[in-house]
Amino acid sequence: MASGPDLDLRLVRYFIVVAEHRHFGRAAEALHITQPSLSRQIRRLERQLDARLLDRTPRGTVLTEAGTVFLPRARALLRSAAQAAAHTRAVARPSRITIGHTANVPVTEAVGELRHRHPHADVRTIPLAWNEPRAALLEHRVDAAVTRLPIGTDGLDVTVLYGEPRVVLVALDHHLAEKEAISLDDIADEPIPRWSDPEWNAFWRIDPRPDGSSPPDGPLVEAMDDKLEIIAAGQAIAIVSAGLHAETLRDDLTTIPLKDVEPSHVVLATRTGDPNPLVTTFRETAQAHLTKFPG
Repeated sequence: MASGPDLDLRLVRYFIVVAEHRHFGRAAEALHITQPSLSRQIRRLERQLDARLLDRTPRGTVLTEAGTVFLPRARALLRSAAQAAAHTRAVARPSRITIGHTANVPVTEAVGELRHRHPHADVRTIPLAWNEPRAALLEHRVDAAVTRLPIGTDGLDVTVLYGEPRVVLVALDHHLAEKEAISLDDIADEPIPRWSDPEWNAFWRIDPRPDGSSPPDGPLVEAMDDKLEIIAAGQAIAIVSAGLHAETLRDDLTTIPLKDVEPSHVVLATRTGDPNPLVTTFRETAQAHLTKFPG
């Protein structure tokens, strides 16, 4: 198979700078080399390509037809080389990963296995608020997040790990507190706190209900502590994950199984196309160790 010309990427960069400045003198200044040296480098590139790329004119430098064809390809070539170098460095130095996790989502076993497989890696974990995972991933504050759906998935790879039943959280003295299980009909008239995120709001309020109705509005909340206070005061009830462990609840609250609703799902979210091999390994350990509701 015939091979193409052996292109020197440094010369390709020189050509792009001359093409952008349309002047050898200004291009040489931008590159911090002398003009005669730049002229020699461009001639070397033209010999490699067996094509004249630039013509000097009294008004400056212009692209030849071949130069016009080569310029966008030269830019793409440099971009591709830069991306290849960045991805290769990331693979060659799999040294760090930050794993975010939201409330009451256990990650200890999966993180421990990751550290066992990569004893010299810097493996960090940080807690995230309920509405943080997507932004934390896209802003590179974390490299992986274990959280609950719903979460916006654009730009992310999302792997479902396990399901958690949904339950109703009520004050201990609420009239439903002694029931063994309840249905949506039992809470049709009960106010439920609202969240600022529309998807989260719809899922955790089950709004709309199967019959098309909406639950009465409770107060707008942003933090778990605020929600617990509202429920304890008898102002509302809430639909929550059964993963809300008993030790996190107040003594004046209790949960009741909710019948005939789909579970919530705990997922692993990562950036699409992340080349860090520690991310791949953590996905493997998460799928091995975070596979069922721990309750």
